[in-house]
Amino acid sequence: MAPAELEDWVKTEKSKNVGQDSGDGEAIGHKSGKKIIAIKRNTKGELTTDDYEHMNKVVGYINRHKAQKPKEDIKNSNWRYSLMNWGYDPCK
Repeated sequence: MAPAELEDWVKTEKSKNVGQDSGDGEAIGHKSGKKIIAIKRNTKGELTTDDYEHMNKVVGYINRHKAQKPKEDIKNSNWRYSLMNWGYDPCK
């Protein structure tokens, strides 16, 4: 997802209401989405080791989660919404 598209998504209630709580009332994926937006808006030279580590975590999460694709319609599923929080829309 493009940074602006992800930014619009993380503002929605669907985005905020899906995923595992990080302990402070915000889902882990929702926090990740906000971090991904910041990373995508940087140039390659501005990226830190933490940024690269987070993106490796993102890739791992997406790959694991994609393998759990539900059999029913995914368009309005928590499965899709969770992936979107991590910057990936399986419907595109």
